[in-house]
Amino acid sequence: MTGPAGTNWAGNHTFRAVRLEHPASTEELADVVARERRVRALGSRHSFTDLADTDGVLVSLERMPADVVVDDERRTVTVAAATRYGELAVELHRSGWALSALASLPHISVAGAVATGTHGSGDAVGSLAASVRELELVGADGAVRSVRRGDPDFDGSVVGLGALGVVTRLTLDVEPDFAVRQDVFRGLSLDRVRDGFDELSAAAYSVSLFTDWTSGLADAWLKSRSTEPPAPPEGTSAATGPVHMLAGADPAAVTQQLGVVGAWHERLPHFRIDHTPSRGAELQSEYLLPRAGVGEAVEGLRGLAARMAPLLQVCEIRTVAADDLWLSSSHGRDVAAFHFTWVLDPAAVAALLPRVEDVLLPLGGRPHWGKCFAAGPADLAPLYPRWGDFAALREQVDPERVFGNAWLDRVLGG
Repeated sequence: MTGPAGTNWAGNHTFRAVRLEHPASTEELADVVARERRVRALGSRHSFTDLADTDGVLVSLERMPADVVVDDERRTVTVAAATRYGELAVELHRSGWALSALASLPHISVAGAVATGTHGSGDAVGSLAASVRELELVGADGAVRSVRRGDPDFDGSVVGLGALGVVTRLTLDVEPDFAVRQDVFRGLSLDRVRDGFDELSAAAYSVSLFTDWTSGLADAWLKSRSTEPPAPPEGTSAATGPVHMLAGADPAAVTQQLGVVGAWHERLPHFRIDHTPSRGAELQSEYLLPRAGVGEAVEGLRGLAARMAPLLQVCEIRTVAADDLWLSSSHGRDVAAFHFTWVLDPAAVAALLPRVEDVLLPLGGRPHWGKCFAAGPADLAPLYPRWGDFAALREQVDPERVFGNAWLDRVLGG
């Protein structure tokens, strides 16, 4: 029997919170934070661990006003924290605006995706957090404050892991609306990925490579802002029908392919918002490492192919541009992201992850905060130049650890 907050999206974690509250205003939220010993915000439940859990009170912001405010002059949009990217994208498109990136799933909340450093793909495209211009949040004392780009603590506050307060509204950069075509090419050699990754990742605005590591081949999904067809990667052939990245899954769930041009928000995600993304019954891990390490990572993971095969549904490789955010996985460097979709077997995946990390962490691989990983603070701190600054900021704004939880103790250090 589950508690008042139920489970996460994958069903592998049951929330331990004693209560789930739904404040309908910032004032109601501030009252909850001010009176409770422990509080955490619950987003779209797409984290695969206890990151969003608490032994105190969870708050869902879904009943707070969901207005979307576009400022044409400043080229920004301000949204409520619980707004889902798919909903925001439709409103922006209607207004003639766009975001530079979307994650694979349009189902996720803006605040939750930003707080964990979630990203899309593209050599020149930053993470979703990189588009944030301002945050409004309720602090540990119940007071509402704003942090703006250029403020001393801004870069430490955006990818905040929920540790600095409950974010209520975000202001994001936007750009003029644009169209995208999506083409899938099959039969890409992993040797080509190893030896020519930079050329492959530059083949379109957003590029994703999917492999199971055992076949020696990958599929290349190219999302182009040009209406002209991209050149097929060497040795590949264009897909003749829609392709799902998971073998045997229904391609009706993926966004339009076959070079049909459409709006940015209907092509940049991999999945349609009105379908279950991926398979649902799964776990996920991801590691983002400097691009110079891609070749070594490919060879190391090929060496693990037999061990991964019983658990791996698919691995995706893509790129993210550098940013300045302290706990961003792309802080200070352009990165390649290696994303793993596992079967829903928590114990077996947990046993395998240290072997994957033996390959990727020495190459500078930083784990995605919202997904499964084995690394602890001793492994992680050397990977983040501003690790100590974030700890100091947290001590400053939440010395009593109102927003603390077991996950933060385990990952950042108690």
